[in-house]
Amino acid sequence: MNPTSSTPQQPSSTLQQASSTLGQPSSTLGVAELPEGLHGAYLRSSLVSQIGLPAVRSLIRVERLVRYSRHVLVDRVRTQDVTTRAAAALLTVGPEAVLTSHTSVLLHGCTAADSGVIHLLVRYGRQLRRRSDLVLHQGSFEERDVLKLEGLRILNLEAAIAEMLCTATRATALACADQALAGLDPTHRAPFRADVEQRIASRPDSRGQCRAAALLALATGLPESPAESRVLLAMFDAGLPIPEAQHSVCDLDGRERYRLDFAWPEPMVALEYDGYAAHADRADRDAARDEDLRRRGWLVVRATADDLRNPARLMSAVSTALDRPRSVA
Repeated sequence: MNPTSSTPQQPSSTLQQASSTLGQPSSTLGVAELPEGLHGAYLRSSLVSQIGLPAVRSLIRVERLVRYSRHVLVDRVRTQDVTTRAAAALLTVGPEAVLTSHTSVLLHGCTAADSGVIHLLVRYGRQLRRRSDLVLHQGSFEERDVLKLEGLRILNLEAAIAEMLCTATRATALACADQALAGLDPTHRAPFRADVEQRIASRPDSRGQCRAAALLALATGLPESPAESRVLLAMFDAGLPIPEAQHSVCDLDGRERYRLDFAWPEPMVALEYDGYAAHADRADRDAARDEDLRRRGWLVVRATADDLRNPARLMSAVSTALDRPRSVA
């Protein structure tokens, strides 16, 4: 999801692209055409009933179909698609399973989530052979919290974000919460936050509730990239004052001149994150911008991807900037 434009309750572009290929003729490889299936995943028994056992065996033999599990086959050309892997996992585990955590929020459009493994939620007591590409969560859930996106059972975004805030890596959880909020109309953000907060507080398992509440309080939907969310979390962990995200700097006529990634307006300190894709070949322009901001009384601290791996230098620079005498401006 583009953090400033997508709506979380709609299928993501990943899901739309995958689903748009359904119904298009598959390469026959001289054997048989594949029917639609579920995003390229098939129950073997259903596929046999559609095209016959000899055709299925032929497609397996020429490696157009590969085995995902004992009863599920996958179109080989789509084995890396997250939607295909999610569909195969659902078919394997059964009709009561639901996509949760990283997989759910990813398909809702939160691109900060991890796509490497599929996360499924099942009710207590369901057993499944361990797989390296599948994480099985056991717990209770309400069917009213389950949506169907292009045939996939998936937890709604509020429930999935609450789960991630409690259990996922903190930086990823915060980035996903920011992306979820960013995709909402600003008037819908407060109700969304209240819903997530209630879900966190009412979890039967209290583990992770305190950290989830802290992360939710940090999430605003204003950071424009997962990296900016990580920078914010690093400042929180360092005990620094929480800055204002996307702060506008206006001229005397009230027209916006600049929008700062993070700002502490009273001491007039700004923090700008230089992501490689956004800032490559912009050194001269950034230097001119920083100089203009300096003339306006601002001190600009710049962060890079290296600071995400080792934030000590950045935290020290921000702390020093915040402690500077105001007369230096």
